[in-house]
Amino acid sequence: MTTSKRILCTQRLRRIPRRFSWIDQRFVFDGHLERCDASAAALYLLLVTVADVHGLSYWGDARVARLLRMPAQQLARSRSDLIGAGLIAYEHPLYQVLSLDAPMPGSMPPPALSSSVADPPASTAPAGPPADRRELMQRLAQLAARLKTR
Repeated sequence: MTTSKRILCTQRLRRIPRRFSWIDQRFVFDGHLERCDASAAALYLLLVTVADVHGLSYWGDARVARLLRMPAQQLARSRSDLIGAGLIAYEHPLYQVLSLDAPMPGSMPPPALSSSVADPPASTAPAGPPADRRELMQRLAQLAARLKTR
């Protein structure tokens, strides 16, 4: 069954605003998203949204952490993951979202859940961030499917 595209809500049709930012579809289609946990993907989304035409922004850690509801340690980890994946450059306080044109650096392994002696065994651990990541991946897959039909 083929879904035909049609405008669903003409009253809320998107228009390109004066302040416009975008996310390169290669972020999804070239596998970059698969190598990010939900926190790193959220940070990337924020940086892409607030960056200027050169991909630059200088939002402070406290503001970014507050907006993303992310502890400072998680923000630092997410930033490090994005740097390691070749998606951003960072030199305090300046961020640069990098072009996806360059070849990807070595694959970033899926994020591991940190564990400590006090953590319950994996089989009894509650579903936390991975559930968020699955939901994010599902939504992005739906978006990708819609984009392919355009």
